[in-house]
Amino acid sequence: MKANPPLVAITMGDPVGIGPEIIAKALADPRVLTCCRPVIYGDANRLNRCIASTGTTLIRLAAFSSLRDSRIVKNAVRVIDPTGVDTRNMAWGKPCSTSGKAMVAYLNSAIDDAMAGRVSAIVTGPINKSALKMADIHFSGHTEILAQRTGTRDYAMMLAGDRLKVVLATIHLPIKHLPGALTTDRIAAIVALTDHALKSRFGLNQPRIAVAGLNPHAGESGLFGDEEEKIITPAIGQAASQGIEVSGPHPPDTVFFRASQGAYDAVVAMYHDQGLGPFKMIHFADGVNTTLGLPIIRTSVDHGTAYDIAGSGKASSQSMVAAITMAANQVRLLNRESPDNQGSTDIMNPESAYHRTP
Repeated sequence: MKANPPLVAITMGDPVGIGPEIIAKALADPRVLTCCRPVIYGDANRLNRCIASTGTTLIRLAAFSSLRDSRIVKNAVRVIDPTGVDTRNMAWGKPCSTSGKAMVAYLNSAIDDAMAGRVSAIVTGPINKSALKMADIHFSGHTEILAQRTGTRDYAMMLAGDRLKVVLATIHLPIKHLPGALTTDRIAAIVALTDHALKSRFGLNQPRIAVAGLNPHAGESGLFGDEEEKIITPAIGQAASQGIEVSGPHPPDTVFFRASQGAYDAVVAMYHDQGLGPFKMIHFADGVNTTLGLPIIRTSVDHGTAYDIAGSGKASSQSMVAAITMAANQVRLLNRESPDNQGSTDIMNPESAYHRTP
């Protein structure tokens, strides 16, 4: 990375889940402080508690209510808390309306700073749909909140790892609603988003994209369903006419294995579990969720709040570290295309890269 690594916002997620713990552990990983200058959006009290309990005590925090109003504190990581809510006494693994409102406030503050150019990317810690409901917030997850807040209409969820990358044509949708939700234009748009992301954010010159069928054996010439012939094949043709290297529809029971062996750079899956099942078989611990189509870079851990182990010290930070390093690398690749763009209008001293106190 450059001598002035980018500012990367890291949201705590639900403060009663494993988010604070995995952030504390990630900050102790030298890869994180080498690739970026992290700014945590969450409660410093909660995070300090995790730093103490996980033994990562060389990390110092400096708490502020806004990134715009923060100042440089030598050898400290800034923590931005727009809520002022002290979460120290909240029970681990017990979401409530207050924790739900806090986790969304952390996210919204990071989005505001990213849209204003004060940070170069956002890495999100895990949130929970039940906590969203308790807080009377009517979104099904991060992706939908980010799309609404950034005014993004065409977006997609990519699950990314070293061996396999999967993009979802539909996200959180009952199986019975799938045939009506899949359209030729929608699938073609997802393929185009995938192609653009692989080029701009993963550095591939001519990515190879495979599209999975919806039905067993990709319909087998209409024997097991006609969505492949009526919807998916025309979408592939539409994308190919734009110069995209795309093929399919491929039988879902083999295409993910072939991609993991290097035959394709990404697979477009028709629905959530079709893509996430094989992905998590390979990248359960180190997978990263990144949102395509947004005007800002966003990556995330590929797991939930894990309330059952929150506060126990057992949570792995592998996915968080992978999400942070991927976000920083995407910033680097985008800056390579625009050399005059430093990826962030950092209002702080550019020499203030964070280090743990000796």
